[in-house]
Amino acid sequence: MSSATLWKTISDTILEDIASGHFSEGSKLPTEAELVRRFGVNRHTVRKSLAALADKGILRSRRGSGVYVAHPPTVYNMSDRVRFSQNLAEAGRTPSRKVLNLLTRKASREEAAALQLTPGAAVHHYEGISFGDSEPIALFQSVFCANRFPQLAKALEIQNSVTRALKNCGLKDYTRASTQIAAVAATPVQANHLLLKPGDPLIATKSVNVDEHDIPVEYGRSHFSGARVTLNYS
Repeated sequence: MSSATLWKTISDTILEDIASGHFSEGSKLPTEAELVRRFGVNRHTVRKSLAALADKGILRSRRGSGVYVAHPPTVYNMSDRVRFSQNLAEAGRTPSRKVLNLLTRKASREEAAALQLTPGAAVHHYEGISFGDSEPIALFQSVFCANRFPQLAKALEIQNSVTRALKNCGLKDYTRASTQIAAVAATPVQANHLLLKPGDPLIATKSVNVDEHDIPVEYGRSHFSGARVTLNYS
């Protein structure tokens, strides 16, 4: 067989394995070394086969982790009522979060303006990674007025849920007041957290959520993987 025929045959075989259910959505493929042994070819041929399937959106490489069968992009509903876990569950994904940073500090000018606070006012800073079925799909950063919610940082440590933590602090409900969206390229740090390559496309959002009296309670910034998430406004 020619090298062109070999890599195409390997791609077709892996595609048949996926179609038959041998490899399901989100499952990890064998390593390059294992595929080399299976097909009796060199690494270059295996890599070309995997790259061809990745170009079609069938496979997805996670830096430092391996190659996986791609999920269809998660449809994330950007409705007035903002609920991360509910949105992921409605999309058929299992939600989870990893907290990277939780502290109380002074607000930046941008944050103070968004929350209608005086410059330098104390805010709780909540930052981490959002997952769907253990796949990192977004980075989040949220700030809240520390004077209004003095116990929020402790509540977030226990709950790891903004909605439940705010309820514990006396806020029954909140809604989205505004959202700005931009396309940006992933920085090396963002790419590392999301298992992407630096420069991969991200969807950046800035949102303000308010209480029933339209008083800002949360200023949130998120960076969604452009390949893994589709934002839907409804």
